[in-house]
Amino acid sequence: MKISVLSGKGGTGKTFLSVNLAQVAKDSVYIDCDVEEPNGNLFLKVPNPKIDMVDVLVPVVDQDKCNGCKECVEFCQFNALAYVGGELKIFNELCHSCGGCTLLCPQKALKEVERNIGKVESGFSNEIKVKSGELNIGEATGVPIIEKLLEDMDSHKNNIVDCPPGSSCQVMESIKGSDYCLLVIEPTKFGIHNINLVYQLVKLFDIPYGAVINKDMGDSKVAEEFCKKNNINLLDKIPYNEEIGKLNSNGYIVAKENEDFRKIFENILGKIQEEVQQ
Repeated sequence: MKISVLSGKGGTGKTFLSVNLAQVAKDSVYIDCDVEEPNGNLFLKVPNPKIDMVDVLVPVVDQDKCNGCKECVEFCQFNALAYVGGELKIFNELCHSCGGCTLLCPQKALKEVERNIGKVESGFSNEIKVKSGELNIGEATGVPIIEKLLEDMDSHKNNIVDCPPGSSCQVMESIKGSDYCLLVIEPTKFGIHNINLVYQLVKLFDIPYGAVINKDMGDSKVAEEFCKKNNINLLDKIPYNEEIGKLNSNGYIVAKENEDFRKIFENILGKIQEEVQQ
């Protein structure tokens, strides 16, 4: 089963929910797809992880063969090529590695070479398998890293996917093929504005979904009304709790340290499993 955990903004508690669900689930895999700012390993401390570099193909030009026809420039929808001063210029940071320019070039002046954009780390934190991606600073997209993270998933295990915040292309890549999407809601007007974009996304993908309100201070009316209005199943509310804050800020998994908190996450996971099985 693939459970994708989403939030409308950073700091809502997406990783908090993800690592604790991975802790209470049996045969679990935690996959950190927040490749621009992966922090699941602050809690699931993997000793000596295996590291695989992630490369993409980008074009290089043989200027002697290029006759300046500009067919590749006109083809590229991402403005990664430009013909300036009698030479073809290639901007690798804008390239989406579609390979179209090399196929289209009449003079065969373009070929593809590998360029590193980041890495994937994998290993075990006790019984939890952990996979984490990291995008190099300055890169435009982490989609190829997310694709690498999500390949060869074991459908017989509980795969908990910690998605990037928001509703970008990277989020869309993260939730593909999900059995369930868990929306983590911060109970503020700002939080509701942002989670609404994510809600529209999971509806578009036609994936079953539900929500958890995090940091509930007893006044979550705005979040509850949002769920009721949009017919979103509210699975639970996690209190704004000083002990949770201390454990979390010190890198502890609260479901592992406190039995009462563990029951909260077992309840959330149980409801998700019931909905998926229906």
